[in-house]
Amino acid sequence: MTPDEARAILESTLREIVPDASLASLGGDEDLRQTLELDSLDFVELVERLSKRAGFRIEDDDADELRTPDSATAFLVKGAGSLR
Repeated sequence: MTPDEARAILESTLREIVPDASLASLGGDEDLRQTLELDSLDFVELVERLSKRAGFRIEDDDADELRTPDSATAFLVKGAGSLR
């Protein structure tokens, strides 16, 4: 998975969970929970959907890796690469 593919997966998943969010102005180092006002259930849903789309299990311990768009993108690329 390329970084562009990972970012697309992240953005499409976020649009499902927070349809009104303005992702175009979302900075790479902004905290997703704070910026998009994700509550705990929203974030769990994000993790589950990303896990299904990326094709590998994202554990609870990995949640900090999904804090920002840049870190989430890097995590998805790295995780998908470990499947090879």
